[in-house]
Amino acid sequence: MNTIYYGRQYIDEDDCTAVREVLLSDYLTTGPKPRELEQRLCELTGAEYAISIANGTAALHAACFAAGIGAGDEVITTPMTFVASANCVLYCGGKPVFADIEADTYNISPKSVEALITPNTKAVIAVDFTGQAARYNELRDICERHGLVLIGDAAHSIGTKYNGKAIGNVADITTFSFHPVKTVTGGEGGAVLTNNKGYYDKLMLFRTHGITREHFQMISPTDDYWYYEQVELGYNYRLTDFQAALIISQLNKLDMFTARRREIVKRYNEAFSNMPEIIIQQEIPQSDTVRHLYIIQLNYDFLKCARREFFDAMFEKGIVCNVHYIPVYFHPYYERLGYKKGLCPVAERVYEGVLTLPLYYSLSDDDVERVITEVKKAVMYFRKPGVSI
Repeated sequence: MNTIYYGRQYIDEDDCTAVREVLLSDYLTTGPKPRELEQRLCELTGAEYAISIANGTAALHAACFAAGIGAGDEVITTPMTFVASANCVLYCGGKPVFADIEADTYNISPKSVEALITPNTKAVIAVDFTGQAARYNELRDICERHGLVLIGDAAHSIGTKYNGKAIGNVADITTFSFHPVKTVTGGEGGAVLTNNKGYYDKLMLFRTHGITREHFQMISPTDDYWYYEQVELGYNYRLTDFQAALIISQLNKLDMFTARRREIVKRYNEAFSNMPEIIIQQEIPQSDTVRHLYIIQLNYDFLKCARREFFDAMFEKGIVCNVHYIPVYFHPYYERLGYKKGLCPVAERVYEGVLTLPLYYSLSDDDVERVITEVKKAVMYFRKPGVSI
């Protein structure tokens, strides 16, 4: 019996060839492939500017830098995310403020965002949780009224569209991740997209140690070819050429990846939508979603188990689930910063029941049916007396 994991990359011979060609070329880094990737991302999303970068966390860090986040600034984000969505604010000296989520979509609640705005608020980081677009119209309206920068953490949502517009061309700044369990992978890697030339110039500096060869950014420009200046404190966040080549090759398969993920999500929804023991994530009509994760929520009104028991029952059958996510401020580091449980009651309640099922391109139909069968068996075993499927 094969083990089915919650996520898995898909690499084919075209991907291997793309990487091999770069490995045998003159440039392993600082060559032409990152720029080719950036052009491809602009074509894919309609964004005017794209900056390839080392990973998704570096992309978020760069986005906060470009947005001007600094000491004393507050940035509102969701606790239902990986810690990087909040850590990036801390990296810049700012303070993360956690808004609650919607009980049905699990995305950040615009109503909660607006209630948390203070004179110190500088930006909002909206996470497209599981791949579903956040409520960008409402968030855009809030940000424009309060003079805030809207950052879209699209680590989960490459390929998703919002009101017919590609994610990457919706927020003021958007970040992508190319981690192996994402829809498209480079092993690691990320990107930042924007339509703002000022942000783009800052991002380019930030990615390369704060160093520039552009006269308009220099303090004392010269015509010497070899001359450069460090004008900001930046980082070495460059993406290698072989990673960029892999991502480009993967993007060639994005339509294929998208179609298969949607097939699997449709089948899961059909299987679980009429089961009171299982709550499925709802989607807003504005989001044409490509799912990175498929999450169910265990309904303890109908089940007599703890999540760990359900998880273990699936594990024993060779199906390795996961939990996305532990609320960010539950972590010991954030507790030491003074954050306490109870900040976001909806997110905390949802967290208690969420379980991530396998979802990836190469998951076979038989594997999907096996996952469904084992979920139903576990539900039957743990169902409270008097409840029927």
